[in-house]
Amino acid sequence: MTDEPGLPDNAVTVVREFFGALELDAVDEALELLDPAIVWKNTGLPSVRGKDRVAAVLRGLNRPQLGFSADMHHIAADGDIVLTDRTDYLRAGPVKIGFWVSGTFELRAGRIVLWDDHFSMGNVLRGTVVGAARAVLRR
Repeated sequence: MTDEPGLPDNAVTVVREFFGALELDAVDEALELLDPAIVWKNTGLPSVRGKDRVAAVLRGLNRPQLGFSADMHHIAADGDIVLTDRTDYLRAGPVKIGFWVSGTFELRAGRIVLWDDHFSMGNVLRGTVVGAARAVLRR
């Protein structure tokens, strides 16, 4: 729980609000839920360390031709640790790429200090092929 004004006091709520802000292209709102010492890990990619660097990546993805959304299948918490099972969707122009993600979030004082996503690069490749095929067939 947190005593800080404006921050949710439930870890699951924080993670849900974080994803909601990302889906609405409200990057600044999402960033408010991150600890300054945030570490963002993605399978097979370099870790992004620090709120300023995470902000730069998220703002770089916040463009009209790009998009993000997620279907949250399961979410559970044990104290300040939140586990997610979801399908993430990345959009680049008309191509929408869907892939399964398992995420672990660690919170400190109501803010996300670790965002650790695990996914299969093969699943991302499959999602890219399917998304590209759907985009071409819709023309």
